Amino acid sequence: MSDWTALELGASLEALIDNRGKNPPYETDGVPTVSGMTVSPGVLDLASARRVSHETWQQWMPEPTKRNDVVLTSEAPLGRAALVPTDDPLVLAQRVFGLRGKPGILDSRFLYYAFQTAAVKADLQGRATGTTVLGIRQPSLKKVQIPAPCYAEQQAIAEVLGALDDKIAANTRIAATAELLAASLYQRALKEAEWSNLTFADLAQVSGGGTPSTKTPEYWDGDIPWATPTDLTALQGPYLEATSRTISADGLSACASPLYPKGSILMTSRATIGAFAIAQLPTAVNQGFIVVQPNDPALDYWIFHEMRSRVDEFISLANGATFLELSRGNFKKFKVRLAADSVITGFTEQARPLHDSARMALLENTKLAATRDALLPQLMSGKLRVKDLESIVSAAI
Repeated sequence: MSDWTALELGASLEALIDNRGKNPPYETDGVPTVSGMTVSPGVLDLASARRVSHETWQQWMPEPTKRNDVVLTSEAPLGRAALVPTDDPLVLAQRVFGLRGKPGILDSRFLYYAFQTAAVKADLQGRATGTTVLGIRQPSLKKVQIPAPCYAEQQAIAEVLGALDDKIAANTRIAATAELLAASLYQRALKEAEWSNLTFADLAQVSGGGTPSTKTPEYWDGDIPWATPTDLTALQGPYLEATSRTISADGLSACASPLYPKGSILMTSRATIGAFAIAQLPTAVNQGFIVVQPNDPALDYWIFHEMRSRVDEFISLANGATFLELSRGNFKKFKVRLAADSVITGFTEQARPLHDSARMALLENTKLAATRDALLPQLMSGKLRVKDLESIVSAAI
């Protein structure tokens, strides 16, 4: 790391966009607005962004954003970073900085990865103020130190890490497209379906889950996956490959959940109603689920898509004072739309490979993200050089 230096952020920027303390007048349509809500770690989600008129954009952004500018949240939470994906107009609202490195001094994509390192995160946190919510103001932000090699090496590091992120983004789009196509095929098949007199309870085993006592350590950290709704809401696709917590065999015996087999349909039934996953491994679940196991495997994907298409109906029959919950009893009463066997078979033959491809793309993303996360601190600290990693990255992408 002998050829690295600490760049003071403020002196290394070509542009710093700061609309702290004010928000633009919003419209129903127009230019998307970047706020703290639209910046997730590494992701700028503009699908749900609020909009402003083109005239407001011109007034609000005398310095327009450019592709690969860094957007950084200034508080609540502090320090989330993402790259601007295009040169299309964007408005930055309060609590979001826009940062662009000076050519030849600080590469903007390198800066984006720098904000993900422990050293820069600690520096950012150390310069923040606030008792209830930590936040950083522009003068303090400018003093943040960015450890960096020469500009060419910055670009090379950003290229390596960016190639992995680009592949992850491409796989995410593939998975989303395949899943959307499967849902479209189901809607098309429904044109040949009719309401039956059969309910979910007639066509499947409908069950729930439970939680072992948290006061008994022996019940926890075993080798049995145990899902909570958070495991599902964090998924990019409806395929549960692992759980954040596990239980022991004794824990399984001590709770209301059986060990559900691979292929079981999991649906969250309280607070957030209607997050879905197909279990890709035997798993137990807590009490926040309705678990559906079709009696006829030929109906697996049909019932899965039927359930996903009817979430609004499920919510309409939910109740609860603290949070909404759909009871298994109410769920079991819903009648199911069915079509001729040939229609269901035809749909399944098309939907299954689409779901398989979506799942494979997301599984590859897990490996790619692990590679990126392992390389990032090594590259960003100078412990590894780009020239030493060509074979690793080529194999990964």
